Amino acid sequence: MSTMEVSDDTQQADREPPVIETRGLGRRFGPVVALQDVDLQLHAGEVNCVVGDNGAGKSVFIKMLCGMLAPSSGDVLLDGAPIEFTSPRQARSFGIVAVYQDLAIVPLMSLWRNFFMGAEPVRGWGIFQRFDVAYAKQTMKAELDKLGVDLGDPDRAAYTMSGGERQALAIARALYYGARVLILDEPTSALGVRQSGAVLRLIRRVAQRGTCVILVTPKPQHAFWVGDRFLVFKRGRLQEDLRSEDLTLEGLSYLMAGGGEVDELQNVISEAATA
Repeated sequence: MSTMEVSDDTQQADREPPVIETRGLGRRFGPVVALQDVDLQLHAGEVNCVVGDNGAGKSVFIKMLCGMLAPSSGDVLLDGAPIEFTSPRQARSFGIVAVYQDLAIVPLMSLWRNFFMGAEPVRGWGIFQRFDVAYAKQTMKAELDKLGVDLGDPDRAAYTMSGGERQALAIARALYYGARVLILDEPTSALGVRQSGAVLRLIRRVAQRGTCVILVTPKPQHAFWVGDRFLVFKRGRLQEDLRSEDLTLEGLSYLMAGGGEVDELQNVISEAATA
C-alpha cells in the first residue's frame, strides 16, 4: 500500500484498543516447536498480511486464532480479555471467522442456498416450517451489494461461479454472520490476474467497513497492494512486524524470500561462478 496514503481510519486504529491480541503465543507438537513467543496486537479496519515460507508457522498461528488448535503456551485476548476457543464454531460465535481455500461451498447448490448453508432461515411453525426462499435471496443480494459485488442470478449453481466470485460469496457470508476478525487463507492462490484484483479490492472494502482482516498469502505483490501491516514469520517465530509506510515491494519480496538466506545464496552462486 505504499502507493496510497495511510488513511485516517488506519491511524486511528493505532490509538484504539486491539480487537485481538496474542501474548507469548506458542504451539508444540510433541518435541517439535511449531510456533513460539508471538506477541501481536491486531486492530479493526486494518489488513494484516501474514507472510513467510512454508513451515514458517503461518498456518499454526491462524489455526490457534480461529479455534482449530489450542495454544501450548501464551494467551489470546479478545477486546482485552483472555479467551480460550475449543472449536472453530465457538470462535465464530465471538466473531473470529476463517475462510479457507475450499470456501465450504457446495458446487451443485444455488448461490442463496450456499449463503445460508447450515443456518437456513425458515417461515411458518412446527411441521409447516419451510425455507424462506424470498428472504434468503434478498438478504444475500443486500450483503453482496454492501461490498459492491453483483453475482447475478441467485438461483444459478455455485459451480458456474468464477474463483473470484466464490471468494466474494464466502467473504460476504462470513460478514453477514458477524465476522469482526476475518482470516483469509491464500484467497488468490488459484486465481488469475483479473480475478485476483477483484478479490484484493474486496479485501480493502472489508477493512474499510471496520473489520480486522488477517490475510495469509505467498504473493508479495498481493500483500503489498492491500496490506496496512506485514507480519513476517520465519521458523516458528514472528521475525518482522512492519507498517506499509516502512516497507517497499522490493523489501517485502526480500523478506518473504528469506532475507539473509537470499544474500548467502547469492554469495555461494557468485563464488561458484568465479571458481
